[in-house]
Amino acid sequence: MLRAGNLRWIGAACLAVALAGCSRAPGHAARVFPPLPPDPLALEADDVGTYGGRFTVAQTTSPRTFNPMIATEQSSREVTNLLFAALTNMDNSTQKDYGELAKSWEGSADGLTWTWHLRRGACFSDGHPLTAADVLFSFEVVYDESLHVSTRELVMLEGRRFELSAPDSYTVVMKIPRPYPLLVDAVGAVRILPRHVLEPLYRAGQLASAYGVDTAPEKLVTSGPWKLKRFRQGEETVLEPNPWWLGVDRAGQRLPYLDELVFVIVPDQNTAALKFQAGDVDGVDNVKPEDYATYADSTRSRAQHYKLYDVGTSLTSTFLWFNLNPLNRDVDGRKKGEPVVGAVKYAWFSRREFRRAVSKAIDRDAIIRGPFFGNAVKNWSALTPGSTLWYTPNLPHDDYDPEGAKRLLAGLGLRDRNGDGVLEDAHGHDVEFNLKTNSDNNLRVAMSTLIRDDLAKVGIRVTLTSLDFNALTTNYREDFQYEAMLLGLGSAVPADPGMYQNFFRSTGQSHYWHVRQTTPDTPEERDIDHLMDEMTRTADDARRHALWVKMQERLNEPCFVVWLPSQTVKLPVRDGFGNVHPTLLTHHLLWNIDRVFVKRARR
Repeated sequence: MLRAGNLRWIGAACLAVALAGCSRAPGHAARVFPPLPPDPLALEADDVGTYGGRFTVAQTTSPRTFNPMIATEQSSREVTNLLFAALTNMDNSTQKDYGELAKSWEGSADGLTWTWHLRRGACFSDGHPLTAADVLFSFEVVYDESLHVSTRELVMLEGRRFELSAPDSYTVVMKIPRPYPLLVDAVGAVRILPRHVLEPLYRAGQLASAYGVDTAPEKLVTSGPWKLKRFRQGEETVLEPNPWWLGVDRAGQRLPYLDELVFVIVPDQNTAALKFQAGDVDGVDNVKPEDYATYADSTRSRAQHYKLYDVGTSLTSTFLWFNLNPLNRDVDGRKKGEPVVGAVKYAWFSRREFRRAVSKAIDRDAIIRGPFFGNAVKNWSALTPGSTLWYTPNLPHDDYDPEGAKRLLAGLGLRDRNGDGVLEDAHGHDVEFNLKTNSDNNLRVAMSTLIRDDLAKVGIRVTLTSLDFNALTTNYREDFQYEAMLLGLGSAVPADPGMYQNFFRSTGQSHYWHVRQTTPDTPEERDIDHLMDEMTRTADDARRHALWVKMQERLNEPCFVVWLPSQTVKLPVRDGFGNVHPTLLTHHLLWNIDRVFVKRARR
């Protein structure tokens, strides 16, 4: 990776190109840029590209927001991660960090004081200078407890915030409570906001609603390589290059190359596949395993001009969990603090024996043979077998054992007292619950159906509900109106246990079964909090691995989540694009989209 310090030799050439306007392919008007900053960001790629064209991907849900601090669901984060930059970033292909808005940084001998040097001349998409004041403002927003920013856990150590100051416009000094091996990656999770636009709204308590999907494109000021060109709810999200972006290729051309990046909104994975086959979509990031054989057909791939990339076992884990959240306010005669699901179902869901029985009732081999068409592996952790560094085999788990499930349920006093095939508790309540998943994911819907049938065999009645993903997000993060849910946990970047604090910590927004606990609700969750503290304190790899094993064991022993198989990832991408490098880390296809270009032969 080239550093800014090595770019002086291209500075004059870049400036000349920028002032003159960089030429596109024939038939395209010249693209004109502002002058390059003194400290451009040189990005590596296989080939030097040319300007023009578009890349289109399918997305099954429209973004809920363009605010990176509020975005939590995948459909929003896929877009906001392209609109907003951070001090550091990671090259997915090498899994190495590099400076993005920061050109360099250094730490003190004791590891407690870090100094970040910003790239001079960096600007937001409206041309306003990006300075240390914007970095301080962005961290202030992250630390605001009322906003529940998902990255907050990453930049807190033992409940304490980092102390930030700015001795000048291009220097940020960060004092942290203790040494933190993941500091560079954690800082890279904080997207930098335009203080000159958003501070008045923040001071007025309106930041949570800022940069909503109703924001006019010209009003949405960004810090990353892209800006919003057009948004139509349920139809498309179109991005265009930020002309002020400081990224350049090795020839000194300003990035991105493409004129447009288009997210086409489709109702489900089937429609995404049809649009790809019709040539309306250039890449599909979420392919059903049943379609792999079709995509792999060499005759079809040659005729339709695409390549199927096999990138390995997904780093996204899939699981179901039960709602253990208490009411956060008085409602309908029920008091704050009472179980959301009610006393009867909470009495079942809160028992580890019940959760283990559910896990034992699920035939994962049948799921792998069925909905996955053999393209999946069993998984018992947030870091799947796709992680060669952190995957841990032989963790405590409860695999298929229906007779064992029946014994656990009987031990809880749950029996079929009236002979109708459904268990009842001691008070005659049928043992039943509603399981929600997202309707746009055909694979999860199919998995839910098999799980319903498996649980019926041990006497548990399950009702399935499929909803729009955004509605589910509201359910599990805000109103808690669900009983059980089946979703997934996307890969962190990097795929390191310390980057999953929002899931493992009891205070986390993504601690799904009981979010944002003020104090740990169980001894296991208390232990996990302490293990995570130590995990993020030590830099010793052997010690971190040992702590990670214990953390997973403490999560799995009470079966807080019921783990399900993880898919093998294969991704089709249309021919005619340069610098395409799908990876296991998210976003599989778009992580380097600023360097992807349309080849002249395709034009």
